Amino acid sequence: MRRISILGATGSVGANGVDLIRRAGGAAAYHTVALTGGRNIAKLAQMARELRAEIAVTAHEDLLSDLRDALAGSTVAAAAGPSALIEAASRPADWVLSSIVGSAGLAPGLAALNQGGILALANKESLVCAGSLIHAAAKESGARILPVDSEHSAIFQALGSDNLESVKDVTITASGGAFRDWPLERLAAATVAQASTHPNWAMGQRITIDSASMFNKAMEVIEAKEFFGLGADRIKVLVHPESIIHAIVSHVDGGSIAHLGAPDMRHAIGYALNWPDRAPLPVAALDLARMGSLTFRAPDETRWPALRLAREVMAAGGMAGAVFNAAKEQALDDFIGGRIRFTDMAPRVEACLSCLSGKDGFSRDAADLDTVMHWDRAARQEAAA
Repeated sequence: MRRISILGATGSVGANGVDLIRRAGGAAAYHTVALTGGRNIAKLAQMARELRAEIAVTAHEDLLSDLRDALAGSTVAAAAGPSALIEAASRPADWVLSSIVGSAGLAPGLAALNQGGILALANKESLVCAGSLIHAAAKESGARILPVDSEHSAIFQALGSDNLESVKDVTITASGGAFRDWPLERLAAATVAQASTHPNWAMGQRITIDSASMFNKAMEVIEAKEFFGLGADRIKVLVHPESIIHAIVSHVDGGSIAHLGAPDMRHAIGYALNWPDRAPLPVAALDLARMGSLTFRAPDETRWPALRLAREVMAAGGMAGAVFNAAKEQALDDFIGGRIRFTDMAPRVEACLSCLSGKDGFSRDAADLDTVMHWDRAARQEAAA
């Protein structure tokens, strides 16, 4: 029986992963090693009971007694805190879905990679902050990393058996988020509630706001560079409001291969779960005749300056990705907390990058996880100041 773990099971991606496991037979078809989550203890316990997990872990130590109470009478062990997350991720498994949001997912993802199985990677921060460490860990253990972001899964599928030498460039698409058609002068007054509503995708609040600011797409551009080894000049972004085409791979002979699908994360998760095979998934089939037309436009970097910052981060290399992500997360916290405006986030991140770029060690790749977390803390402090 295949052994699986889901890190971040109570988030939107993790919950979709649990849904697919359930539909594929649940505990009768898979041996669930570990499920981890945040503060939604009831949901985590319900999932762990249903899938008969070996262990359920909450990231918050103060909620351990609540988790134990919720699991009372079951065979599921309970644990809490950062060290417990890493211990759970270190348990041998054939397939691990890494879907913890933010840089908090980096250490558990590395722990899972060290076991040598398949890491289905939805935590884009891992490659943005520490791409060299992630690839080194996979190489040492023999683990395989499969992309779960819809755009990177689309590139992976469109590439097929082709090598990168025939690829001219790749294009990842962006819906444009909540404010894609707003007049620029209105953006400064955008509220958290308005930014938290996505026109196409059902996602958590933070990633939905990141979609509105295009910071999510900026992260995905950097992730594409790290995942596929592409130069920054070979990665393009196209605004596609319908979210039907997820990525396009263009070849040197003038041909392009696009990946199309409904805006449903279960496709990318299911593809990684069943790879190298394909299996039926509960995803709506496309009816292009009914849809009628698809639209595209170039991104306006006045509206979405995060895309320009992504190119600068790729050019800088070293610890720029870790600083970019941490500053972005801090700016997002401040926007959600009402301390800054929506349009203040990108300038805050840019100022943080500018300030820290001259510091010793900024231009060098991380030697270890402690180095990454050092720059993460420095960027958050700078951004908060």
